[in-house]
Amino acid sequence: MNKELFGVFGGIEVFSRFRSNDEFDAILEGERITAGIRDSGLGAPGWSATHETETGICLVWGEAYVPGEETNAARWVLEQYPNAGTDALASLNGSYLVVLDIDSAEHAFVATDMVRSRSCFYTDESGVRVFGTDSGEVGRTLPAPSLDPDAVLDFLHLGVTLGEKTWVEHLSRLPIDSRLTANSVDRLDRFVYRPREFDYVDELADRLERALERRSVLPGEGALLLSAGYDSRIILSQVPSIERGYTVGYPDGQEVDGARRLADQYGVEHTAFPPDERYLRADESKVRYSQGIKESLHIHHAGYTDEITADTIYHGLLCDTFFRGHFTEQASIDVFGKRINFDRLETDPNPVDVLLSRFGYVPETSRELAERVPFEHDAEAYLENAIEGAVDAVADRADQPQNELTACGIANQPSIPFHNHLSDNFFTAFLATDAELVEWHLQTPPEHRTTETFLRACEQIDGDILRHRPPDRPHDSSLLNETEGFIRRKTPFLSSFEPPWPNRETLFDRYCTDQQLLPDLECAHALPARHKLRLNDVQGWLRSWSDSDRSLLSWFGARNSPLV
Repeated sequence: MNKELFGVFGGIEVFSRFRSNDEFDAILEGERITAGIRDSGLGAPGWSATHETETGICLVWGEAYVPGEETNAARWVLEQYPNAGTDALASLNGSYLVVLDIDSAEHAFVATDMVRSRSCFYTDESGVRVFGTDSGEVGRTLPAPSLDPDAVLDFLHLGVTLGEKTWVEHLSRLPIDSRLTANSVDRLDRFVYRPREFDYVDELADRLERALERRSVLPGEGALLLSAGYDSRIILSQVPSIERGYTVGYPDGQEVDGARRLADQYGVEHTAFPPDERYLRADESKVRYSQGIKESLHIHHAGYTDEITADTIYHGLLCDTFFRGHFTEQASIDVFGKRINFDRLETDPNPVDVLLSRFGYVPETSRELAERVPFEHDAEAYLENAIEGAVDAVADRADQPQNELTACGIANQPSIPFHNHLSDNFFTAFLATDAELVEWHLQTPPEHRTTETFLRACEQIDGDILRHRPPDRPHDSSLLNETEGFIRRKTPFLSSFEPPWPNRETLFDRYCTDQQLLPDLECAHALPARHKLRLNDVQGWLRSWSDSDRSLLSWFGARNSPLV
């Protein structure tokens, strides 16, 4: 990868057992931790920073902002931590990891941001605790790596590996809102639901404005990954450095037409990337961002990176999760096989059913996969236990079932590779991880975390924000939108609303992707495109760092497996 944090709980001589000093732009050595960072943006305002004094070291990796005029987040943490302790981490804002080793602290540690938007992987298998942001590089330190069947099953069935597992045993990642020390993994208490009464719309509007102003300090020309939906347009409205928008879609499609209208409204250039073989091509450079836990499919723009002209990229990822209730469950009825939601929440949601519907689960395909993998399991029973465990792991952070669902969804968010790729190639602003906005999410009851609340807040900031509505949401009422969509699908001569993303099956057939990605797994070619991409992700990620150890790939060639 272009950017990386790698470290050990030990001195420089331990660090040098695993990595060369010249692989990094800076290496900091404390009393208990040695860490290296490679980042072309090191030292830019709002971005990665290092600082060291006679009393210790601090390294902040990623996007980070601190109170006041200080632009070096690492210096600010190093100065604040002796008196504030972990409260200093609550004031560190953004999408980051922080490494701290100072004399006055009981432990040296690596800490996530509140929502673990950047993963920290670690292992103890080499005899010393090793950590880093590139799971493959940390995996290279394993003396005898072996595949974790449960982690791979999670992924093949759901599109995400749940909890702290990766596809390799003894290679783990830090939990949400936590820190890693030499001998422990400690929970932090920044991400805890504490609902209260306040003006949810006014407060969200104020916090959105401050969050966007904070991110306006990121350097150079800005660009936005622009959809025709709701989430990215408020960024386009408020960040003057954005000069162009990019959309993946057919030039004559509804999504591109809607995005183009928004770009024209706010006076920025617009480029549409036509879906071709680049959209699906999951080569090693793309698969590495899956990190052995999630689908590379979510990196819709990866094949077009060389054509994106910008220093800083903005995006609306997870705005639907934090502000619009993506993981909350609405009460609904079934009408002719179509689910129609009511404007109220389900009183007793079933966490397994809800999360299966939110993750990439397809029952028929999972049953077929269960027959093809080289060990016996009942897919439905397995997934029920796996999801129940994932919900239990975050239940103590929530005050009610709806927030348990959302906490689990955030802790296991499938689409993070989208951000991994962008932040490895550009300065990247992740609006939804702003600490003030996450606090709003945690304090706002789930019945008020709705699209209506979000849009009313956006209209307070920009009264013209809804001049062009999303093509599939022409009405204020979600029920009316659902009803019109249903009528369009069922009525001859009426065109249906187009999905925002290209059809994977069509692209697979058009560009013979089976032969390119899975030439040795012909029996898998009958599976849906998404599941074939998952198989390619697992194989590609393992091959990207474990070519010398073919045993990791033997799982796919196990005796009696129809996937041979």
